Amino acid sequence: MNTQPPFWSIAADDLLTQLGTTAQGLSNETARARLAQYGPNLLRTPRRRSDALTLLLAQFKSPIILILVFAAVLSFFLHDAADALIILTIILASGGLGYVQERSAADAVAKLLAVVRTKATALRDGQPAEIPVEEIAPGDVVVLSAGASVPGDCLILDSKDVFVDEAALTGETYPAEKMAGSLAADTPLSRRSNALFFGTHVVSGTATALVAHTGTDTEFGAISEHLKLRPPETDFERGIRRFGYFLMEVTLVLVIAIFAINIREGRPVLDVFLFSLALAVGLTPQLLPAIISVNLAHGARRMAGVKVIVRRLSSIENFGTMNVLCSDKTGTLTEGVVRLHTTPDLTGTDSEKVFRLAYLNAYFETGFRNPIDDTIRKHRALDVSQYEKLDEVPYDFVRKRLSILVKHAGRSLMLTKGAVVNVLNVCRTADGEAGITDLDAVRADIEARFAALSAQGLRVLGVACRDLGDQRVISKGDETGMTFSGFVVVADPPKEGVLATINELRNLGVSLKVITGDSHLIAASVAEQLGLATAEVVTGSALREMTDEALRRRVNDVHIFAEVEPNQKERIILALQKVGHVVGYMGDGINDASALHAADVGISVDSAVDVAKEAADIVLLEKSLGVLVEGVRAGRRTFANTLKYVFMATSANFGNMFSMAGVSLFLPFLPLLPKQILLTNLLTDFPEMTIAGDSVDDEMVTRPQRWDIAFIRKFMITFGVLSTVFDYLTFGVLLLVFDASEAQFRTAWFMESVVSASMVVLVIRTRRPFFRSMPAPWLLVTTLLVAAVTVGLPYTPLAGIFDFVPLPGRFLVATSAIVALYVAAAEQLKHRFYRHVDRPDVSLLRASAT
Repeated sequence: MNTQPPFWSIAADDLLTQLGTTAQGLSNETARARLAQYGPNLLRTPRRRSDALTLLLAQFKSPIILILVFAAVLSFFLHDAADALIILTIILASGGLGYVQERSAADAVAKLLAVVRTKATALRDGQPAEIPVEEIAPGDVVVLSAGASVPGDCLILDSKDVFVDEAALTGETYPAEKMAGSLAADTPLSRRSNALFFGTHVVSGTATALVAHTGTDTEFGAISEHLKLRPPETDFERGIRRFGYFLMEVTLVLVIAIFAINIREGRPVLDVFLFSLALAVGLTPQLLPAIISVNLAHGARRMAGVKVIVRRLSSIENFGTMNVLCSDKTGTLTEGVVRLHTTPDLTGTDSEKVFRLAYLNAYFETGFRNPIDDTIRKHRALDVSQYEKLDEVPYDFVRKRLSILVKHAGRSLMLTKGAVVNVLNVCRTADGEAGITDLDAVRADIEARFAALSAQGLRVLGVACRDLGDQRVISKGDETGMTFSGFVVVADPPKEGVLATINELRNLGVSLKVITGDSHLIAASVAEQLGLATAEVVTGSALREMTDEALRRRVNDVHIFAEVEPNQKERIILALQKVGHVVGYMGDGINDASALHAADVGISVDSAVDVAKEAADIVLLEKSLGVLVEGVRAGRRTFANTLKYVFMATSANFGNMFSMAGVSLFLPFLPLLPKQILLTNLLTDFPEMTIAGDSVDDEMVTRPQRWDIAFIRKFMITFGVLSTVFDYLTFGVLLLVFDASEAQFRTAWFMESVVSASMVVLVIRTRRPFFRSMPAPWLLVTTLLVAAVTVGLPYTPLAGIFDFVPLPGRFLVATSAIVALYVAAAEQLKHRFYRHVDRPDVSLLRASAT
C-alpha cells in the first residue's frame, strides 16, 4: 500500500528534493534516465515486445489462420509432411506480405506525426527547451502559458494570473484559478488550486510547475486506464466492422455445410478439414486491415505533400465525406495579420489618449496572447517607465474583456479593453467632447459609430478606465462604474484569392459556414465581400434563446454565425450533425478545443495553441483554405482506393471461393487442394496490395463519399453471381467437353480463377469503361505479372510441388476465351449496375448526408 503523501500536500522544496531535481530542472542526461525508468509520457502503457514483433504476430491473429496452422501441423505428423510445409510456407508468405506493407505504413505515419508533435517548454540544464510531451519525465520543471497543454500532474512553483480549464477532469464549465501554496492531503480534485493536471490546458496567465507524475500515473491516466478510453468509432470503421461480420456469417455457414456434406460423402476427415479451412481463408478478406492501413498511410503521405498532416488516420475517411466546413473568419478567410487602423475617441477623431490606454493594457497583459495586442504594441512604442503593473484580470470568452491595474503618479488606474458591447455594459460614464458625461446621453452615438466602423469590415474594440485610488488588487467585480474612453479599430482584409477557393470548395460539395466571435456587422461585411450567403446572420444572443430543435431547423439555411461563445460553436456543430451532415471544424485557439472535439473532422494549424493541435485530427502546415481544398481531394482519393479493395474482395475472389464450395458437393474429388487454394489467395493479393497508389477518376473526387453497406452487399451479390456463372461455365467445359482428369481440372481451374480475379480488378476499379481509366503503373504491371506467373507455373519445376500438370493447348485457348468473355461481361454488367443503382445527382457511394 502506498503511504506516500500526495504531491499537492508536499511543500515545493520538499517535493524537489524527493524527485531529485531543482528549480532549474533536470539535466538532459538525468531526463533520459528518468524516461527509461518511467516510460514515455503516454496514456497507454507501452508494449513490452518490440513494435516489429507485435505487428508481425498480428498478421496471424485470425482464428481461421490459427486453426489452419494447427491443422497443417497435425497433417505434418499424420498425413503428408510435404503438403503441410507448403501450406505453412504460403501462410507465412501471406503474413509477411501484410507485415511489410503495414510496417512501411507505420514508419511513414510516424515520420509525418513527428512534424506536428506537441511540445512543452521544460528547463533542461537550466535553460528553456522545447521537448516533445511524451519525453517529459517526473522531476522536469515546465514553463506554461495561455494555450499550453499541461504535460503531467504538476505542483505550481510560481504563477501569475493562471486560469486552467479542467472540464475534462472535474466537469466544471469555468476555468479554475491556480496559484502556489500548500493544501491538505484530502483536498478534493476540484479544489487543488496549487496543482495542474495532465489533460487540462492553461486558459490565461503563466506558471512554472514541477512535474510529479506522467503518463498512466496521472489522474487523467488513471481514468483512461479504468475506462479504457478509445476514440469514437468513425462511420467508415463501423461500416468495415459490419461488413466483416456479414462475411464471417456467410463464411461460417458455408464452411460448416461444406465440411458436413463432404464428410457424409466419406472423404478423409483431415483433407476435408484442411480444404474447408483453406476455403474460409479465401472467403475472408484477411488482408483488409493491412490494405486499409497501407491505403491510409499512403493517403497521409499524399496529403503531407500538400501541407496537410493527418494525426489520426481514421479521420481521412471523414475528411473525404465532409460536406460542411465550419471555420473562423480571422486568418482563414482574412489575412490574419491585423493592422491598427485608428484609435478614435467618441467624436471619431484619432486620439493619443485612447491609444495610450490601449497600449498600456496590451503592454502589461500576460494572459491570453492575441494578434490585436501584438499589433498595438508593435504599432508605436510608448514610454511606460512611469507606470507599474499591480494586477490583472485575464481575458475570458464569457466576459470578453481584459483589465489591467497600473499605478501612476500615486494613483491606481484600471484599464479595460474588449468587445464594445461588453465594455459598455460595465461603464457608467463616457469621456466625450464636453468631458465626462453620463453614458446614457451618448450611448446611441457610440453604438452608431461602432456599427458604421463594423459595417466597413473593420474590427472594433472598446477602451474604458476607472480610478481606483490606492487599491492594489482587482477582480471581475471591480469591472463596474467605468468611463468609456474610445475605440481601437483594426483592419483584417480578406485574403487574396479566397473567393475562388470558396467556390472550389462549393464545387467539391463542401459548403462553408463562418462561426466567429466578431460582431455580426463585421461578419456580414466580410461575408458579402467573399460572396457568401448573407441573407441571415445568427448571433450568440439569438442562439441562447433558441432551442436545439429550432436550431436544427435553421442550421442548413444559416451560413454566418457571429458573436458566438465557445460552447455555442460546439452546439452549432452538433446541430449540423443531427440533420445528417459530416462536419469539419477549423480552429486554432483555446476557445476552439470543444468544437474540434465535437466535429467529425477537427482541423487545426501547426501554429495553433497546444490544446487545439491535440484536439485536431488534421493539422495544416499553412492556415489556408487553399491547402484545405487540396487536402480534401487527397483524402477522397484515399477513401476511394480503400474501397476498391472491398469491391475486389467481394466480386471475383468471393465468387471463385463460393463456386469452389458448391462444386465440391458434386465432384468425386476436391476441386482444389488446400495448398492450391492458399496459393490462389496469395497471388490475387499482389495486385490488390498496389491499390493504394492507384489513380482515381475525377468523379470520385468532386463529391463527398460515404460508406454504404447496403451498396457493398448489392455489389457483392451482383458481381459475385457473375463470377460464379463463369466459374461453372469453366467447370462444364473442363468436365463435359475435355473430360479433364483431376490434375488437369485443378490446374485449369487454378489458372482461370487467378487470371480472372486479377484481370477483373482493371474493370471494377472504375465506373468508366476500363480502357478509358488508366490504372497506376504498379497496379497494371502487377496484374499482368501475376497472370503471366499463373499461366507459366504448371510448366515450371514448381508445378510438382503444387500438384499442377502442363495443360494441352486446347485447355489454354478455352480458358483464355472464358476469361475474355468474363471481363467483357463484367464491363457490361458494371455499366448496367451503375445506371440502375445510382441516381444522377449522387456519387458512387451516395454522396449526400444520410
